Amino acid sequence: MKALCRDCFWTGEDRPRRCPACGSPRLVVHDDLANLAMAHMDCDAFYAAVEKRDRPELRDLPVIIGGGKRGVVTTACYIARMSGARSAMPMYKALQLCPQAVVIKPDFAKYKAASRAIFSRVEALTPLVQPLSLDEAWMDLSGTERLHGAPPALVLARLQAEIEREVGLTVSIGLAPNKFLAKIASELDKPRGFSVIGASEARTFLAGKPVSILPGVGPATVTALASEGFRTVGDIAAADLKHLAATLGSSGLRLHRLAQGQDARLVDPDQVRKTISAETTFNDDLFKREDLEDELWPLCERVARQARTEGVAGRVATLKLRTPDFKVHTRRRTLAVPTQTARTLFQVARELLAAEPDGTYYRLIGAGLTEFVPAEGAADDFFAGDERLTLKTEKTIDVLRGKFGAGAVMTGRALKSR
Repeated sequence: MKALCRDCFWTGEDRPRRCPACGSPRLVVHDDLANLAMAHMDCDAFYAAVEKRDRPELRDLPVIIGGGKRGVVTTACYIARMSGARSAMPMYKALQLCPQAVVIKPDFAKYKAASRAIFSRVEALTPLVQPLSLDEAWMDLSGTERLHGAPPALVLARLQAEIEREVGLTVSIGLAPNKFLAKIASELDKPRGFSVIGASEARTFLAGKPVSILPGVGPATVTALASEGFRTVGDIAAADLKHLAATLGSSGLRLHRLAQGQDARLVDPDQVRKTISAETTFNDDLFKREDLEDELWPLCERVARQARTEGVAGRVATLKLRTPDFKVHTRRRTLAVPTQTARTLFQVARELLAAEPDGTYYRLIGAGLTEFVPAEGAADDFFAGDERLTLKTEKTIDVLRGKFGAGAVMTGRALKSR
């Protein structure tokens, strides 16, 4: 099989321009199509797409998901992107570029429900599914051909059509020999894309791409690589290994392998997420310590509640602050024992906040937990004395809120924040 039709699912060895069965131009054609099993699925402008699905009058309008004029863009639909609006862009800038946009506050309960509908279909195909977020995941369909009576490429094309038909949302698929290439492939033809990158073409395909396309290469690493003359992936692929190791240490060797199109990482369904966090952007910049603490407490509650839901405890507490000039300051503290309570997280985050210079104005504050362990694994050392009582109290509050609504139980600190 070297070609398949994404509309009628015809397959063949020829490489036609249109499907010989239904005439559709939506063909996937590649010499390795029948041999690849690693895939990356990414929903198209997910939050905005959910809103458009539920509100058909928005279909042809630019839609931006985000919070308030001082917030940031969570998702911009493809129409809004044509004007330059992008995720993580300050809302005021996005509205300057796209003043006609319809701005909608995020509704995460709705997005989680849509995500569950999609992932229930994905997980029916293979047990090897590694979610990256609500709207994307890696999948390994190796060894499933006998189960489904079709090669992975055809199974994925059917999945893509089923999600669009039954969930009302579109996804893009990348198919490749490894996770790195699959993720890149899924970005090539959005929305509703289905792209393939084979092993033999990987190095040539990657050569001209900027180094920022490589996983783990952020702005600081881009600058460090550029100072050594490495600006493209091809530069790294052709680099002397000793030079790369001297410049970046062990990560230099990792980047060299990726630049060759090599990635030995396996799809890990049990991989625990790296961080749980929550943040808020203020309508007006704040500088008073008590005002900042009032904003911090509900964020700690959200993070701790999510940690309890996922059955994990965090070894490291984080505080995030953003100043009016958009500079981000992140503070971390390793805890003596892991936590999943709002009280402990708030106590540590408040201490980190107290160490910041008085009188500094901030436009955003956030709290988080990272470096997780299973909650039951921390219990022997951790859930004792006051902490055990706090955890019991917070779990009881979780139950009451789940039964009677979020406002059923309010802590004194939460009431003060309101």
